[in-house]
Amino acid sequence: MNLVFAVLASSAVAIIMRLGEKHIKNNFAMFMANYFVCSLIAFLFMEDKRPFAPQEGMTFAVLLGLGSGCLYLLSFMLMKHNISKNGVMLSSVFMKLGVLVPTIMAVAAFGEKPTVFNIVGFVLAVAAIIIIYLEPGKAEGSKRSGVFLLLLLFVSGLTESMANIYDNFGVEAVKDHFLFCNFLTALALAGIMTIVTRKRITWKDLVFGVIIGVPNYFASRFLLLALQDLKAVIVYPIYNVGAIVLISLAGILLFKEKLSVRKVIGIIMIIGALILLNIS
Repeated sequence: MNLVFAVLASSAVAIIMRLGEKHIKNNFAMFMANYFVCSLIAFLFMEDKRPFAPQEGMTFAVLLGLGSGCLYLLSFMLMKHNISKNGVMLSSVFMKLGVLVPTIMAVAAFGEKPTVFNIVGFVLAVAAIIIIYLEPGKAEGSKRSGVFLLLLLFVSGLTESMANIYDNFGVEAVKDHFLFCNFLTALALAGIMTIVTRKRITWKDLVFGVIIGVPNYFASRFLLLALQDLKAVIVYPIYNVGAIVLISLAGILLFKEKLSVRKVIGIIMIIGALILLNIS
């Protein structure tokens, strides 16, 4: 169930951001409010309300949280850069293909052994992501920077990998401290960028940031809990492709979007991938 809740929360973040697309004027201010809420919820979940009190595993939790928080904002900035240079379609493909990083890491670094069904399901999921997001003639931008696209793939994948790294090396008792440090770091960086850019902040930026912050926190929390129950080679593909299915359905029902033949084929492939990934 933790994985199901993680998918639902992750999908909710994307759907709410889509709802606020026309209302959010200052992205950094929105993210600052979002990370403030995430930090607050993480603090409330901590049994020990002393975020940096010396105890077993605290040093690792703080250091990994700092690194993870930096990656959160870097991933967002790379996405924005790639959209302006390479177009939203191509950028979305490489961001979603970031699932390769935590999945390969789970096998190569942590010794997880996927079944043949899992491998076929993973390949099918990656193929589905490409089919859904990379439609001919819809990738904007004339100059495509392969280096920044690859950076987006790696950084977005590495950001998701932080939960698995903590699951393997961190101490369960201070996992909430890890999440707190993660979001607190992202909050500080988003705050700095808000000040540096000197862009006007509206009340809608802050309201949508607060609303997004709730599912954003629980997406990370449930992902971390799911990794305690299941193999990462199963968790990450389902986490990504499951969200794609829900977001696509929301697009049809809430935003009256029409699915192309490619997207219908992609969603069917995703359903098949989910079945294969769950065969142990």
